Amino acid sequence: MNVIVPKKTEELKKHHELIVIGASWGGLEALSTILSPLPSDFPLPILVVQHRQRNHSGPEFFIEILNRRCQLNVLEPDDKELIEAGNIYLSPSDYHMLVEHKGAFALSNDEPVHYSRPSIDLLFESAARSYQQNVIGIILTGANQDGAEGLQAIKVRGGYTLVQDPATAEVDTMPLAAIAAAQPDAILPLNDIASFLIKLRKN
Repeated sequence: MNVIVPKKTEELKKHHELIVIGASWGGLEALSTILSPLPSDFPLPILVVQHRQRNHSGPEFFIEILNRRCQLNVLEPDDKELIEAGNIYLSPSDYHMLVEHKGAFALSNDEPVHYSRPSIDLLFESAARSYQQNVIGIILTGANQDGAEGLQAIKVRGGYTLVQDPATAEVDTMPLAAIAAAQPDAILPLNDIASFLIKLRKN
C-alpha cells in the first residue's frame, strides 16, 4: 500500500470543528501514539470509538491509561452531554455514541453494527450529518470493516478523511476496508498522524 501524503496544510481551507477516530484490535497503543503528543490547548474535540468486549478491559482501564498518557482530558460522555473542545471522548462500552445534533451526544443501545456496539460507522455518519465538511475522520488498526462506510459518508460531505497506513497497523483489515471504500485524502504511518493534526490546526 502506497502512503498518500496530505495536501500542504495551507491548501486545506476548511474550518474543521471536530475529529472522529475509529479503532479496534491494537487500538489502545495506536490511540496513545496519536493522542499523547497533542498539546493541552489543542482546539478540537475528539470523539473516539474503540471496540471493547464488555467483560474485558473495562472503560475505566482505557480512560485511566489514556489520561496518564495524554495532555487532553479523556472521559466518557453522558447522553445529551454537550461536546466541548479540549476533551477526548471515549465511547462507553456496549453503547453506540452518536452526534445527535451539532454540539451534543446521543447514546444508544440499538443493535450492533458489523457485530460491534459501539459502532464506528454510526458515529462517523452522525458526525458527517451534523458537521458536514467540518469534520475530520480517522480510521486506525482493526480486524473488521466497521468504519469504512462511515468514512465514506464523511468524504461525500466534504470532510477530511485519513487512514493509518495498513503496513503500520497491528491488524490491517479495518484500514484496508476504509481505503477501498472511501479513497481517503491521506494515508499516513501511525507515527506521522499526530504531527499532521498539529500542523493542520496551526493553519
